[in-house]
Amino acid sequence: MSNNIIDSNLLRQIFFISLIILLGIVLFIELEFFIPSFLGAITFYVLMRQRMFYLTEKRNWRKGRVALVLMLLSFLIILLPIGVLANMLASKISYALRNSEEVIASLRQMADNVQKSVGYQFINDDAIKRLGPMLAALLPKILTVTVNTISIIGAMYFILYFMLIYGRHMEDALYEYIPLKDSNVDLIGKELQRNVISNAIGIPLIAVIQGVVALIGYLIIGVNQPFLWFVATCITAMLPVVGAAMVYVPLTILFFVKGQTWQGVAMGVWGFGVIGLVDNLFRFILNKKIGDIHPLITIFGVIIGVQLFGFIGLIFGPLLISLFIVLLKVYSNEFLTKKRETKRI
Repeated sequence: MSNNIIDSNLLRQIFFISLIILLGIVLFIELEFFIPSFLGAITFYVLMRQRMFYLTEKRNWRKGRVALVLMLLSFLIILLPIGVLANMLASKISYALRNSEEVIASLRQMADNVQKSVGYQFINDDAIKRLGPMLAALLPKILTVTVNTISIIGAMYFILYFMLIYGRHMEDALYEYIPLKDSNVDLIGKELQRNVISNAIGIPLIAVIQGVVALIGYLIIGVNQPFLWFVATCITAMLPVVGAAMVYVPLTILFFVKGQTWQGVAMGVWGFGVIGLVDNLFRFILNKKIGDIHPLITIFGVIIGVQLFGFIGLIFGPLLISLFIVLLKVYSNEFLTKKRETKRI
């Protein structure tokens, strides 16, 4: 009789777990567009929650007013500067795409100069001709990405507002509905907060520092349109492995192609010696100050995150790997510890 009851309860659990997974998959597919917005809202919530709770619970300020003020500050301090930098770069790219014939002519001239200097043709004429239609097709994609980005940011702030207003209720519900010990829920929450703060603050801050150091070099060496290259350096510095080298390596090659030897040598030394050193030095310092995260977790996490979530994956990619490790600890605490205690008894 007891076996039948156990089997019945087990079947009920399997049924409900299957139903939950099925509904979760359907919701994930239908709301896929809002995933970056949701992840962005989580990021800002983690950064704002302590200030939100302090102002509403200690100072007795109205929740709606505090939420709006914090959201406005986040927009002015974080999103507005990023938007200005991205707009500068996008405007230059759009201008180049609208004047693709001039770009192709410049590339053809550069290829001819390289061939005369080196004696080898790196880029053939057919490849340059095929580049024209490709550039023309990129402009509508850039416009689409711009519209999607604005929509994602709007949805993010909409979600963030309610997360801030109902923050305590949301966190209490997590303790109630997650089928783990409270200590393990605390462990997951601390890991989430540590990773989000480390990546949300650390990665952009290191990128800006690299961009400023690079800008100093661009001004001294005499790079054309140094502020444009500064923006490009800040953006590429957030990418894993290659980082800012995507900017200063082509600049170094470009100087040598133009016959400006000393500028090419200076750009190479400044890029590999100074900009690269700044990256390693400040990344080590910030990881120790903000959150001691292993560099390999950051590198592989960013690679995975960007493929899964786009730009916001810079923050949540490393979080996935860290949470995987934490879940292994949680599994050990929840189940293996009980088995070990049973064996000892």
